[in-house]
Amino acid sequence: MARSTAKVPSPATPARRPTPRQDRAVQTYERLLDVAGELLAEVGVERISTNLICARAGMTPPALYRYFKDKYAVLEALGRRLMDRQNAELFAWLDRHAPDGLEALSAAVEELLRATARVTASEPGAIWTLRALHAVPQLAHVRLESHRLVTDRMCEAYAPLLPHMDRDVLWRRLRISVELGFAVDEMLTEEDRIARDDLFADAAALLRHALLL
Repeated sequence: MARSTAKVPSPATPARRPTPRQDRAVQTYERLLDVAGELLAEVGVERISTNLICARAGMTPPALYRYFKDKYAVLEALGRRLMDRQNAELFAWLDRHAPDGLEALSAAVEELLRATARVTASEPGAIWTLRALHAVPQLAHVRLESHRLVTDRMCEAYAPLLPHMDRDVLWRRLRISVELGFAVDEMLTEEDRIARDDLFADAAALLRHALLL
């Protein structure tokens, strides 16, 4: 399906260093991302810099540059880590409920929204990371690639359960549902006029209805 597999243009994508594999290097890498997430929440996308990250982490710039080319590479890694962890929850959710059919998946939509929110809450600076993925052109491909991957996986699970629905229509509706799900995740930290439980319940009802139209 061309719409789900199209390559996202990213002419200004930061060069990615190889992800470290040795335990000590992995710990340093994760520590840098945690620090960067905390700083992102404090100072925002414009002001965050590799120098600030190094100062907070107690490292020298050359040590950081072993892992990241520049601040955009750090932000990209933050975005990928967050998306991977959120996606792992969705994949586990599909594996858990898809074998029981469409009704089981529909009944568990709120469960998925809550699980995604828990991941977001556990990641340093996660909401600001999500905002950066929307606001910074160099990072847009991270969000789009991840959301298309998730949509493809959902389509594989839902298609046998909705044999009457055109595959392209199904993919389109699932793709919109993914975007709506992430919007709910951001609303949880921004909109104080809707009770948290009401937001989860109403969003789940809307997502169930949208898919089955």
